[in-house]
Amino acid sequence: MAFAVIAGIVLLRAPWKSPGMGAPGGLPPVGSPGLASAQSVSVATVTKGDVPIILTSLGTLTSIATTTVKSQISGYLTEIHFHEGQMVEKGELLVQIDPRPYEATLAQYQGQLEKDQALLDNARLDLQRYQRLIKQDSTSKQTVDTAAATVRQYEGIVRSDQGQVDAQKLNLAYCRIVSPIRGRVGLRQTDLGNYVTPADTNGLVVVTQVDPISVVFTLPEESLRKLMKRLREGARPAVTAYDRAFAEKLAVGVLDAVDNQIDTSTGTVKLRALFENADGSLFPNQFVNVELLLDTQRDVIVAPAAAMRAGAPGTFVYLVNPDDTVSVRKISTGATASGSVVILSGLAPGDRVVVEGADRLSEGAKICIPGAQSARLGLALP
Repeated sequence: MAFAVIAGIVLLRAPWKSPGMGAPGGLPPVGSPGLASAQSVSVATVTKGDVPIILTSLGTLTSIATTTVKSQISGYLTEIHFHEGQMVEKGELLVQIDPRPYEATLAQYQGQLEKDQALLDNARLDLQRYQRLIKQDSTSKQTVDTAAATVRQYEGIVRSDQGQVDAQKLNLAYCRIVSPIRGRVGLRQTDLGNYVTPADTNGLVVVTQVDPISVVFTLPEESLRKLMKRLREGARPAVTAYDRAFAEKLAVGVLDAVDNQIDTSTGTVKLRALFENADGSLFPNQFVNVELLLDTQRDVIVAPAAAMRAGAPGTFVYLVNPDDTVSVRKISTGATASGSVVILSGLAPGDRVVVEGADRLSEGAKICIPGAQSARLGLALP
């Protein structure tokens, strides 16, 4: 009975295949132990190229100048010459305050000035007469001195009157409130017909300069030495602003200023970049992502950052050999930018390195590169 069972097993195995049979062309069949032991990986080729050294940060768009327009006199608001949100030029009329009270007061002061000026002119004539008479011994020195004092008195009164006239002319000019800067006006803080005073804390309207506009951002103090070196060399690093999601480029500008101290609580330094904003699409207090182009390294060896590994040898990669095995290759790296790493030593252009599937690899491990293996099998088939 035992013999019959063994014989049955032999008969079942015999039609499957004989020992040593292989796939056409001498390649191991798909699913054989030779391919099953190979680790499937993705590889990339080491190249030479230019690598931009970019520093990233979060920033806030900030107006270069923001002015709260206030009245310098008290009066009723009679005219508004702007639309909320519009662009205005420096010196453009914004609002008008009722000038009639100030015109009346100015006329009063001018009348007083004319009156006192006439008294001064008469006092000067009297002084001249007394000076002629004293030469003829026809009057006393006291009379001359009194006439001279009267002239000086009226001169002081006239100067005071002139000051009042000038001050009232200034108040009359303040009835026309103009924009002190070029920019965009915000929502008005008061309405037509209201009585405004210099004590109004909110003012009449806020004017914000938006072209050019700046972005204030921070960088770690570790980056400061290289940045200052570039600035001393005369460079003006380009700064690019992106939206909050880092999906859309908003504007490209230049670095304008570096703060004079490091924030000890964060270990960062503030910087400011300037951007043209002719279309007004950038708004103050808008959050942006910032890229500062610190430098560009030319004609350097570059490998994907995904190929980098860290372990006992230090920083290393899995180098793909011609026989589809891998070797552990220790490397020295430089700057990292946009998913690429500058290779200082250990690799050469044209070398292939593993970028995906390296978790189970070791020295001498057999690998399978999808696509390459299929191509070899396809060539071997009739």
